[in-house]
Parts: sequence; structure tokens; C-alpha cells
Amino acid sequence: MHDFQYKDNELYCEDVPISAIAKDVETPFYLYSHNTLLNHFNVFDTAFSSIKHLVCFSVKANSNIAVLKTFINQGGGVDIVSGGELFRALMAGAEPRKIVYSGVGKKIDEIEFALQTDILMFNIESTQELEVIDDIAGEIGTRARISFRINPDIDPKTHPYISTGLKKHKFGINKDKSLEKYIYAKRLKNIDIIGVDCHIGSQITDLTPFIDTLERIRELISELQKEGIGISHIDLGGGLGITYDEETPPHPNIYAQEVIKQISDLNCTLILEPGRVIAGNAGILVTKVLYTKENEEKNFVIVDAAMNDLARPALYGSYHGIQPVKLEEKGQFMADLVGPICESGDFLARDRDMPQFERGDLAAIMSAGAYGFTMSSNYNSRLRVSEVMVTGDNFHIIREREEYDDLIKGENIPQFLS
Repeated sequence: MHDFQYKDNELYCEDVPISAIAKDVETPFYLYSHNTLLNHFNVFDTAFSSIKHLVCFSVKANSNIAVLKTFINQGGGVDIVSGGELFRALMAGAEPRKIVYSGVGKKIDEIEFALQTDILMFNIESTQELEVIDDIAGEIGTRARISFRINPDIDPKTHPYISTGLKKHKFGINKDKSLEKYIYAKRLKNIDIIGVDCHIGSQITDLTPFIDTLERIRELISELQKEGIGISHIDLGGGLGITYDEETPPHPNIYAQEVIKQISDLNCTLILEPGRVIAGNAGILVTKVLYTKENEEKNFVIVDAAMNDLARPALYGSYHGIQPVKLEEKGQFMADLVGPICESGDFLARDRDMPQFERGDLAAIMSAGAYGFTMSSNYNSRLRVSEVMVTGDNFHIIREREEYDDLIKGENIPQFLS
């Protein structure tokens, strides 16, 4: 459920009409419901209340510090994949011992930053990475808590670009070779082994891949115990999907029941890294119609949002619902909803039956709270948009729209060109 609903033919976010926000905030802008973010987090967290667990929101899904603070205030942690995300998490007030560092390419300065911060653990993706972390921990005079990210070679049956658990992917360590990696790590002077990690993909709508993954994790933990390697944390990653169109993902309660069945006897703390399932349907992208046009083949609705603002349709062919901010009796037509960028791939919807929008109308691009702003860019030197959060009958700008000076920040014309 979410808090974007029509009242008297007008789309509201909680108790605020979206058209009223658009009068004060230049379009396009991202709009988040604080109540939806809060409810989604608490439903997910409560589903696992019968076991020791930590919900670490995936910062890559939505990195705004106000969004992160919403979950941190509920006792949540964060899953990060860069030094920048670590910085954001700390600025939002995250507890270091509730921070998990994932990702295949951790740089030396990022590792140093994380070690000095004393994060909960690194999810290790390669032997070389392990050795680098061991060396840096020794230089700093500390110890690094780690888990290995295991690649179980399980197909999550999602989009190939967001599937991460097969042998051919860059992520993780082959499950069949993981035991020897753990034995090697046990001999290193500055490493404390505490966990097993696995993340098989994103926007998964079937529980079977998760269950198959846990079965393989259990096998590994049993092998580790025989080698005298104790495991206190199991990181299952994220990946639970949401409804964009006609998907029917399992409710977090059902997901939790199946996971708990698999691990309740292991006496480990379960770490979960949800992102999309918490934030996806808690946000929308609000855009204004600039022009409409038609050619011999089709109709076009040209809006002021573009692929640089929301990359998912162009990148993945992803579906986002298109809703009018005001319901009016204008009829429907088949059209492409496109942006101003000079690329044929600049579309937010293709061949979609939608309201017959007119110049000046506002449209809501639904389910844009995850992998929306975080994937945006300045392509075509377009300004990155505002982010707004509604709570009850108030709204707050949680990121200012960029200005032209921001586009050239850090750039210089060398003297030889003057």
C-alpha cells in the first residue's frame, strides 16, 4: 500500500494535493511519502521480529539523507557500496555497527574510511580484496570483521542487468570454492570472520530462489563449523520485488516465514538489505507536459522529465505507471511519454494507453522511489531535480534543485586556452 491516492479527482500525497506542491516546486521533482516509507520499513522489520535480525536499507536504492534518517530512527542499519554512501549514512546518523559494506571494487581510501569508522562488516568479493583489507587493517592497527559474498549460481528470474547470483556474474565467490577462502581468511592476522553473505538479484517476485540460496548457505555453514569457523551473521541481501504493473511479489510476512524456517535453528543474526521493497512505491516523479505532437505513426506526449531523471525505462525497458495529477474527462489515447533529451531512447513510457494529456498538465510517474534520483545524471547539461518529502499535511524540500553554477563546479579553463 502507499499514500498516493485520489481525493475529489485530484492526486494527493498523504494529505497534500500534488498540484499545490507543483506550484511551489519547479517540475520535475521527486516526491516521497514519509508515512509510506515508515510503514514499509516497519512491516518488513516486524515480519522478522521472532529472530535476531538487522534491517540494513540499501542506500543505492535511495540515498537521500532524509530518507535514510527515516529508517535509522526506527533502529535500522544501512547497506553501502561506496565511500560516498558511507559518508551519507554517517551524516544521516547511522550507527557504525549497523553498517554493512558490499560491492566488488572497494578502493583503498574507502576501506580506510570504513575501518576507521568501525563498521559492522565488509562483504568480501575476492581474495585480492580480502588481502588488501587485511593489510590496511594491520597498518591502521585494527581488525576487520568480514563475511564472504557467496555466489550460489541460482537464477533469480529477473532482468539480466539486476541478476547477480550466477557463475557468469562479477559478484561474489563461487560457492564450491568458498570453504577454502574461509580457511585462508582464518589464517590472516587482522581479519575476524563473522558472516556469510549472499545477494542474488533485484526485483525478485518468486520465493523459490531465496529458499534455494538459503539451503546452500546452510550447507556452507555446516562445512565451516567442521573447520572450527563460527558464523554469527547471515546476510541474505535484498531483492524482494514490488508491483510496478502486474507483478505479484510475496508479502514480506510470507517471505519472512519461509526465511525463518530455514535459519531459526542456526543461532545467527540475520541481516537483510531491502531497498526497492521499502522505497519503490513510496515515491513518484512529478512532471509537466510541455507539448503534444503526432506523426503518421504515433502520438507523443513531451514532458519536462527525461531519461537523465529516471533512467530505468531507457536502461531496462522498465514499466512505470503513468497517472494524471488531476482526473479530467479527456479520454484516452495510445502514446509515448518522452523527454527533451536528444536520444531516441529518451522515453518514460512507450505505446501506452494513457490520458489524453494537454500542454500544462501534470503527470505522476509512479513507483519511482527506488533507483530514481540515485541513478539520475546531468546528461545534456540538465539540472538534477528537487526531492520533496510529505508528512501528513506538510511538505519539505529535502534536496534543492540544482542551479546552472552546479553544472560547472570543479571545472576550469586552463591558462593556455585563455
